[in-house]
Amino acid sequence: MSVGAPRGLASSGQKPITEILHPLSATEEPLSPAPDVTISVREDKEVGLTNGMPVEVPSPATASQLLNRLQLDDNLDADAIDPYASRETRDLLVTVDDPKKHVSTMETYITYRVSTKTTRIEFDLPEYCVRRRYQDFDWLRIKLEDSQPTHLIPPLPEKFVMKGVVDRFSEEFVETRMKALDKFLKRVADHPVLSFNPHLNAFLTAKDLNKRQGLALLTKVGESVKHVAGGYKLRARPAEFCAMGEYLETFSQKLGTIDRIAQRILKEQSEYLTELREYGSVYSSWAGSEEELRRPLEGVAGCVTTCCGALEDLSENMSQDFLPVLREYILYIESMKNVLRKRDQTQAEYEGRLEAAILRKQEDRTPIPVEVEKCQDKVECFNADLKADWERWQSNKRQDFKQLLIGMADKNINYYEKCQTAWESLITLLQDKQTEEEMSDTN
Repeated sequence: MSVGAPRGLASSGQKPITEILHPLSATEEPLSPAPDVTISVREDKEVGLTNGMPVEVPSPATASQLLNRLQLDDNLDADAIDPYASRETRDLLVTVDDPKKHVSTMETYITYRVSTKTTRIEFDLPEYCVRRRYQDFDWLRIKLEDSQPTHLIPPLPEKFVMKGVVDRFSEEFVETRMKALDKFLKRVADHPVLSFNPHLNAFLTAKDLNKRQGLALLTKVGESVKHVAGGYKLRARPAEFCAMGEYLETFSQKLGTIDRIAQRILKEQSEYLTELREYGSVYSSWAGSEEELRRPLEGVAGCVTTCCGALEDLSENMSQDFLPVLREYILYIESMKNVLRKRDQTQAEYEGRLEAAILRKQEDRTPIPVEVEKCQDKVECFNADLKADWERWQSNKRQDFKQLLIGMADKNINYYEKCQTAWESLITLLQDKQTEEEMSDTN
């Protein structure tokens, strides 16, 4: 098996395996493993380890450069174009809606309608409609993670909720979970590699999803990555992936802080709303007992009622639109960290096998082990797929947060405009009342 020239690494002067393992002459010193052993790239890939993006995309070298990607640009259209999405990913449309509650003697659960429209030849029909519950989505994600270990799998909303704190059968909770499941499935369907996974096909088309039997077409690919690097230790993560890890840590801290503060704001808004409603009812009861002040007092009560409704809308937006996006990206960070760890494990295995091959080469000049080149392929697949998914994730993140922050600004503007309009109408009412009294006194 020959080793091709490096793709994307040639500019840095890195050597392929055939140069690292060159035969020793009688006068040469024994070759010891270099501390910066690098990875060359072969043109022929092992079957099953699909490369999500054949084009190398440069990644920032520092965490600060990566963090700057969170800054908001003015051009929404540029971010809406996914450079990694192929035309094939545009012919698969999925929707999750219509939640229904099922009650049996053993359990109570919610199912969701999953509708699919497609023109792909992998599907027998152009349209499908099935019902799935949360554990079916969880099964799909596990299968995707096992069969596509080099790719970033979108996160699912948390399965468990605290009993007594959140009613998982409430309309609000079910609606929020349905939106999250819909977003998860759309992200998978829009991915140029994950959308062709046979487990996704079964999830979208099978009337009765037999999760116990499952599909064994791609599981061996995941197993080869899941159990690697048992006795190997990674020397050093490449700078670009170090920058990714540092960015994820910083981004996670910022989102965690925003989430905690937003939770407190939401709690305080709920408490304030309760007090405000009681405050308005006092003016209403007062107006009933004092005829001379009835109209002004009713006006105040109406203003307070309007402000209550506006605040209720604002709080609902934060709980159903703002916080779920924060939580999704907190989970996304954990998914990305998991892929980075798998990449490190594969690199560690490659380095360990390469070091052993170098030592054997010094001793008896044995041929290059095939396992070393296979490990090299796995590392390259991880690097290429991770870079492609990272860029796609960054693009989606910028777009999501722009929409999120614009929506938050609009909701706050609407809140204050409603409150301002209500109180301004009260001033007009009081001024009219004063004018009427002055005219009455004159007459």
